[in-house]
Amino acid sequence: MNIPADLKYTKDHEWVKVEGDTAIVGITDFAQGELGDIVYVEVETLDETLDKDEVFGTVEAVKTVSDLFLPLSGEIVAFNESLEDEPEKVNTDPYGEGWIIKIKIGDSSELDSLLNDADYKELVGA
Repeated sequence: MNIPADLKYTKDHEWVKVEGDTAIVGITDFAQGELGDIVYVEVETLDETLDKDEVFGTVEAVKTVSDLFLPLSGEIVAFNESLEDEPEKVNTDPYGEGWIIKIKIGDSSELDSLLNDADYKELVGA
């Protein structure tokens, strides 16, 4: 199981990569493995400002649909549109080509509530 040390994580199995005042968000390798083959990613909140822990979209796999929760408050400024045609990128490259959204961070102090790689490994039993 891949859990990069340079990312932050949520208990809902999203990962966060901070670049300046922007955060890139996706689901973790653990989450995509639990979900199975992902067939659809839906984000209808582009250009909206949401609070931390609000649902910003869904991931549909062969066996289930799972809500995606915003790890930080802010404005959703980008959606990885390549996932519309190739949702399997979330399975094959969850930390790279499989990113889901970019957020303009509203409150950087919320970063302190996210898990580091060691805490996330403990959460998933890795």
